[in-house]
Amino acid sequence: MTSDLLPGQSFPVGATVYPHGVNFCVFSKNCEMVELLLFDHPTNPTPSRVIQLNPQINRTFYYWHIFIRGLKAGQVYGYRVYGETVLERGIRFDGSKVLLDPYARAVITDCYDRQAACRSGDNCAQALRAVAVDFAAYNWHGDQKLHTPFARTLIYEMHVGGFTRHANSGLPPELQGTYAGLIEKIPYLKDLGVTAVELLPVQQFDSQDAPWPLTNYWGYSPLALFAPHSAYASRRDPLGAVDEFRDMVKALHKAKIEVILDVVFNHTAEDAETGPMLSLRGFENRAYYILEEDQSRYADFTGCGNTLNTNQSIVRRMIMDCLRYWVTDMHVDGFRFDLASVMARDEWGQPLRSPPILWEIESEPALAGTKIIAEAWDAAGLYQVGNFIGDRWAEWNGKFRDDVRRFVKGDRQSVKDLAARLTASSDVFLQNHRDPNRSINFITCHDGFTLNDVVSYNNKHNEGNGQQNQDGSDNNFSWNCGIEGPTTDPAVETLRTRQIKNLLTILLIAQGTPMLLMGDEVRRTQNGNNNAYCQNNDESWFDWQRLKHHGELLRFMRGLIRFTQTSSLFRENDVWHTSPNLQSPYITWHGTHLGQPDWGDDSHSLAFSLHHPKTGDHIHVILNAYWETLEFELPPLPARETWRRIVDTALPSPYDFCDPAEALIMDGSPYPVEARSSVILAARHTPINR
Repeated sequence: MTSDLLPGQSFPVGATVYPHGVNFCVFSKNCEMVELLLFDHPTNPTPSRVIQLNPQINRTFYYWHIFIRGLKAGQVYGYRVYGETVLERGIRFDGSKVLLDPYARAVITDCYDRQAACRSGDNCAQALRAVAVDFAAYNWHGDQKLHTPFARTLIYEMHVGGFTRHANSGLPPELQGTYAGLIEKIPYLKDLGVTAVELLPVQQFDSQDAPWPLTNYWGYSPLALFAPHSAYASRRDPLGAVDEFRDMVKALHKAKIEVILDVVFNHTAEDAETGPMLSLRGFENRAYYILEEDQSRYADFTGCGNTLNTNQSIVRRMIMDCLRYWVTDMHVDGFRFDLASVMARDEWGQPLRSPPILWEIESEPALAGTKIIAEAWDAAGLYQVGNFIGDRWAEWNGKFRDDVRRFVKGDRQSVKDLAARLTASSDVFLQNHRDPNRSINFITCHDGFTLNDVVSYNNKHNEGNGQQNQDGSDNNFSWNCGIEGPTTDPAVETLRTRQIKNLLTILLIAQGTPMLLMGDEVRRTQNGNNNAYCQNNDESWFDWQRLKHHGELLRFMRGLIRFTQTSSLFRENDVWHTSPNLQSPYITWHGTHLGQPDWGDDSHSLAFSLHHPKTGDHIHVILNAYWETLEFELPPLPARETWRRIVDTALPSPYDFCDPAEALIMDGSPYPVEARSSVILAARHTPINR
């Protein structure tokens, strides 16, 4: 070895920057040789230096390592890994391909060509490159994670790029679609009432993984699990994405907004057998992926061509290292695990009763204060909502979405299901003493119609995706209110706005943790596309002009969020009881007559009262999904208390929502609730006039 080369060490894995150099370490069990490639410039087509690792000196067990004096943060590097190619045994080494370090903290994509990684032969000039990062150099200025309880959380699912990418965002072009651009829009999120942003994937992903000439917009095609997506950085230097992401987290925390990452540990961008060789496949294919009995083929439980072998020891360690990194070095507050049920499968794809990786995530001390949220299903039929393992996991509640949509559009046999969704889906989450706020309630998310499109389209319109409208779900439980798509008919537009308010009202008054989709508060539309994963254009972006066009809806939303976030009734950790309790709220069900709810198949309305015995908060909610006006009796109140109308979605702005102190006093007679509308009344002490 030359004087600047030392054997190095097998820990930590990845590239670790020290005062006098960088230690490199990667895992590869069955390869014959590893080369480390160093680049003087991020886009140089060839490396300035190639270092062949000696297995006698630079290998400990299955880890290949070397320390190089004089290297600093910002060093660009890659690997070549040589060995056999025996497809029927799942061995796919190919020394002609430059591989990305699985532990890369920053990635250079400027020269990347996915097709070059698919074809045979050398792809060095078009390969991904990793960057060595020094985390001690960043100043967090005392930043601390917020630890906001679920009971006080309002999640806003958003796309970092799409939030500010539109030309009308009011930002200079260099900030549009970036982490820095999101920082500029924090006042908007704060004013809306958001307490946590759930970011669609920001782990470095392959934007080229989409039907040509489209691009992968959502980001569910991971390349580097430890690296923030470089295209979202306004800074173009090799370390820009890492520092700018941390700037964003720090700024959100200063505004008391948590950061939840949508993480993808179920598959990678390497796709199926004919996919590109980018990283894991070339380091140790059989360790990282679940293979079919014919080991030349990949098991696909994700619908994305391959499945990560998450309960294999090496993969499990990588996932845990990754989560600890995002929490300790990047200060994020939680994770939403995409297709989390994949992580309940063993190395042969069979479901496990007690999956090691899921228990490790739950019990890891470094993650003890984070939010962990499961999308508790996969693409191969494993559905675990309501019986996902553990004591901490929250779960996306898909039944909430479907049943609330069904009720609001007027479907039969929907009232009983609605009542269950309002009370934390206790028919789904059966564990005793379970925190009801671990049900993540949503009407819309990135996958499916926007809220505007739920009330504007009967059918999906995904023709722009280039798959003959065959992609995306056909079960949308949507109703176009009489006309398919955009319209200038004022009656239809009024009804659509009312239906949106009804859906939002139910979302925010239901027990559980509410999640909003970016732009629903101003009727963002995807023109009927319910699978816009490849639409990186104004069909997906937040259109900031809609704040003017739909300002009345935005005002309604802000007020309703403020009302529910400050009421003790919606900040409880106990399920609402059906009988008076000295400690926690209790609920009483009604129909048009007090104490007489109609649970029949043809019922389309429901009312309930909530009372908190400790705080005295008391509300009455009426939900009328019927197509005619119905009169509802109001519960009697003690002397000097009156009902005040907080919400009536049938009324025009500003009467659709009123602050309790300014709300109209009801006289106690039956209240006429118009067709397809929702009403919230709050009891309030009335002072004696002197």
